[in-house]
Amino acid sequence: MNNYLERITIDTNICHGKACIRHMRWPVEVMIDLIASGMSFDEIIADHPELEKEDILASLAYAKN
Repeated sequence: MNNYLERITIDTNICHGKACIRHMRWPVEVMIDLIASGMSFDEIIADHPELEKEDILASLAYAKN
């Protein structure tokens, strides 16, 4: 199994230090909001091609902890 949490980064210079995906300006909380709104993984990736399925899984793994 992949260690998805390696995809989650925290940098005080990006999004005020919130947990983000791969040093991008994609906070985990925004990813969780997209999922909670009912978007599928495929829809999220289609709308935001810079993201990967593993990024979404990493967000869920981070939220679980």
